[in-house]
Amino acid sequence: MALAVVIDFFIGDPRWLPHPVRGMGRLIAWLDHRLNRGRMRRVKGIVTIGIVVAVVYGISSIIIYESYRVSVVFGVVIEALLIFTTIAAKSLKEAAWNVMIPLEQGDIEKARNELSMIVGRDTETLNEPEIVRACVETVAENTSDGITAPLFYALVGGGALALVYRAVNTCDSMLGYKNEKYGDFGWASARLDDVLNYIPARLTGIVMVLGNSRHIRGCLRLVLRDARKHPSPNSGWGEAAMAALLGVQLGGTNTYQGVISQRPKIGEALVELKKEHIRQAVHVMFRTVVVFLALLSLGGMIVEAAGTWG
Repeated sequence: MALAVVIDFFIGDPRWLPHPVRGMGRLIAWLDHRLNRGRMRRVKGIVTIGIVVAVVYGISSIIIYESYRVSVVFGVVIEALLIFTTIAAKSLKEAAWNVMIPLEQGDIEKARNELSMIVGRDTETLNEPEIVRACVETVAENTSDGITAPLFYALVGGGALALVYRAVNTCDSMLGYKNEKYGDFGWASARLDDVLNYIPARLTGIVMVLGNSRHIRGCLRLVLRDARKHPSPNSGWGEAAMAALLGVQLGGTNTYQGVISQRPKIGEALVELKKEHIRQAVHVMFRTVVVFLALLSLGGMIVEAAGTWG
C-alpha cells in the first residue's frame, strides 16, 4: 500500500501506461450495449455488475498469486502496481491545479473549461467563487473515492479487492444515472457503490479532521451536523470535513444540463471562497492520505501481531 502511494506520488496516471480501468470501461460498455435493452433491466444490471466483479477479481487474483509464487519481492511489487492503478492522488492534484492556475492568471474562461473536465455540472457561467466551490467539493469527494477507499479495501483484501472497488466505482460512474436509460440498469451498480463507500467515506471525513485541525472537537461537531445533509449517503462526509477545515460553506445551487439543482449548504461561511482554497484543499487531501495510510498500516500491524501472538 505504501509503495503504491509512493509510485502514484511520482508518476501519477500517465496516458501511455496501460490502465486496468480502461479495460473495465470497455467491458462495462460492452455489457451495457448487449444487456441494457428490453425487459428486466434491473436484473440485467445485477448480472452486469456481477460479471464485472467476477472478471476483475478473478484476473487480478491470478496475477497476484502467480507473482508471489515467483518471489515475495516480485509479488509485493506487482501487487503495489495493481493498487497504484486504483488511486489517483497526483491526478486529483493536477486536475485541481489546472483550474487554480488559470484563476490566478485571470483567465476565467480557461478555468471554467478545465473545471468541466472533472465535474458534471454546467460551468459556462460560473464566477470565481462558484468555480472554487466546485473544485473544492470535487477534491473533498474524490479524496475518499479516488484514494482512501481503495487503500481501505487493499488492507481488507489486498490488491484484488482494491481493483474490485475501482471496478464497482467505474460501473457507478458509467451506469449509475437516474434517467430512463439507466434508472433500472444502473441501480445495482449505484447501490453497491454506496455500500462499499459507507465505511471509507466516514473514516476519511474523521481522519481528514484529525490530520488537519487543532480544533478537532468543533470540526467534528460540524461534520456530524452537516454530512447527512448531502443527497449522497457518503459524499457529505468529505465535503463537510473540508468545509469545516477551510472555514467555508459548500453546497448551494448547481445546474446540470440546464436543470437547476439545489444542494443543502454544508459548513459555515466564515470566509469567502477564493482561489487559494483550491491549494489548501489539495494540501488537506495529501495530509489526509498520509494519516489514513499510517492508521491503516498501524491497524494491519496490530492485527498481524495479535494473530502471531495467538
